[in-house]
Amino acid sequence: MNAPLFEQSSLKRAVEALRQDLIQADGPRISTMRNYRFAILQYVPQHEFELRREIQRLTSELVAHGWAVVTIDLQRLLLDRVRAEGPEFAQRVIEVEKQLGAGEAQRGLQYLRQKLTPLVEGPSGLAADCGRIISEHVARHPERVDRTVVFLGRAGALYPFFRTSALLRDLDGQTGNVPVVLLYPGERRGPTGLSFMGLLDADSDYRPRIYS
Repeated sequence: MNAPLFEQSSLKRAVEALRQDLIQADGPRISTMRNYRFAILQYVPQHEFELRREIQRLTSELVAHGWAVVTIDLQRLLLDRVRAEGPEFAQRVIEVEKQLGAGEAQRGLQYLRQKLTPLVEGPSGLAADCGRIISEHVARHPERVDRTVVFLGRAGALYPFFRTSALLRDLDGQTGNVPVVLLYPGERRGPTGLSFMGLLDADSDYRPRIYS
């Protein structure tokens, strides 16, 4: 059996374990803490499309059994924040990045970090956008909190501007106790360590259960 088939099988098992913990009769068990309903589904970045198929399959099954599934596209939220800076902002950033990157790619990347990181980090960044979307759903369907799950996807678009551990930390307290699952492209290193996209140093600042 070659490596890709093994990894896809591992992904299917992780999604199935998540499904089983979500549909418990007494409510989701994705966390050992009742008031901290966060989990991480880790997958190899090269299997992004496989991950999307598995989540779509899981979503269809949950909806068929009366669940509400909220999918938040982190890439779209990032682009919305860039657009909110005005039409000249993106063009200016692109032009400067090209100029700096032409001489040294790392300089261009560092410039992008300086310009984009302040737009997405902290309690008023993407966490606020995610919290608003979740809160609006809870306000519309307060009776369905225990049968609602939120998937945070397209996290790879945030590389290397953002640490996803910070996103979950800043989201804590803003979810109305709805289960939230971060779809995490990266590598697992040790019991609690995760390397974003398999390229950044492993981050152990994760409290949620990791499915992998």
